[in-house]
Amino acid sequence: MTADLVDGDQEKAPAPPSRTEALRFWLKLGFISFGGPAGQIAVMHEELVERRRWISENRFLHALNYCMVLPGPEAQQLATYIGWLMHRTWGGLVAGGLFVLPSLFILIVLSWVYMAYGDVPVIAGLFYGIKPAVTALVVHAAWRVGSRALKNAWLWSIAAAAFVAIFALGLPFPLIVLLAGLTGWLGGRFAPDKFRTGGGHGAAAQGHGPAVIDDATPTPAHALFSWARFRIVLATGLGLWAAALGALTALFGWQGALTQMGWFFTKAALLTFGGAYAVLPYVYQGAVDHYQWLTGAQMIDGLALGETTPGPLIMVVAFVGFVGGWGQALFGADSLLLAGAVAAAVVTFFTFLPSFVFILLGAPFIESTHGKLQFTAPLTGITAAVVGVILNLAVFFAYHVLWPQGFGGGFEGAAALIGLVAAVALFRFKAGVIPVVLCSGLAGLALQLGRAALAVHG
Repeated sequence: MTADLVDGDQEKAPAPPSRTEALRFWLKLGFISFGGPAGQIAVMHEELVERRRWISENRFLHALNYCMVLPGPEAQQLATYIGWLMHRTWGGLVAGGLFVLPSLFILIVLSWVYMAYGDVPVIAGLFYGIKPAVTALVVHAAWRVGSRALKNAWLWSIAAAAFVAIFALGLPFPLIVLLAGLTGWLGGRFAPDKFRTGGGHGAAAQGHGPAVIDDATPTPAHALFSWARFRIVLATGLGLWAAALGALTALFGWQGALTQMGWFFTKAALLTFGGAYAVLPYVYQGAVDHYQWLTGAQMIDGLALGETTPGPLIMVVAFVGFVGGWGQALFGADSLLLAGAVAAAVVTFFTFLPSFVFILLGAPFIESTHGKLQFTAPLTGITAAVVGVILNLAVFFAYHVLWPQGFGGGFEGAAALIGLVAAVALFRFKAGVIPVVLCSGLAGLALQLGRAALAVHG
């Protein structure tokens, strides 16, 4: 109904979507949301703002600004926010849940294939080609966000300072976010025109026509802030978290792998900012270096899987959980798949629970701050800093893909060539994520098979 609007309908707002329509859309989005946060937000913008006109450009960007400042996956949080704004708590849970569940099930299957058959030359060859393509995708993500967010020298300077802070100085993500937000707040006071560009996706585009939730649409009754509702949501969220972690402690002990996964990914969800590209170094440090649930090479393979599946890129944590559960044979050597699946589900629960709580707690307050520069300018500064953090992640992956044995080892020229071709496809020809990843994987497979044939006949 509201999905297809003819020219004559551009003068009036479409009919509000029913719960059934919304359910169908959020389910569809869960299966088509490829391309990382930038691509997923672009899909939501096209569908919700331009095509269906369920929400106006400014209301969309206002919600996005809030999600950008939160720790956790901003695309999933944005879906939760819009679902909640349209259909109360039911809408938020459905929109946010369906953004994650398809990816979880797909990743469990792919992780099983990886762990059971990852040493097979065909699988190894595919991953050899996918890894440099993932590096190119991260660079492209930095460019996409930067091209929309960095509209003047002030914002470019914030992005550059964030890159130096994390790459050279090793400052923690929360501190970088805090400093960027403070810079944005000061900028909003002393140079307001430089911080009016909106969040990570530029100024509002015009001409889409009236929306169901338009700029002037009053805040729905359920979206009005109240301390009573705030306390209920906070108590419910904390209660669910405590019950889940308490159950794991009772069953497996505090030092049990599943309990430690729940605790670590709670911290990851709360202490890391800037979306998946920013959180991954923290997850890498904890999961690989500290807990040793998987190796560095497996972590990069997991990111490759995350790039090829729908849903938030941070769903790579499900792969981390699966590999950790499988590797530690939590339920015995004959139940490796069960151990991996349970660990993936546990990790996903603790990673995404805070995201739902943040939206249901804070969105009513955010709905009262439309167009107020003192609230939006700090978010603009944080969005600029995120560009620098993403670029740092690109450098991180490029190093591990091109010099897998360190600078003292050999340079992977073939991987560099695959990455360069992938970058050209993304930047010059605007190719989609899936074709780039698939073609890169096939190139890696052909290369590995060719090397194997030469070794046999050599």
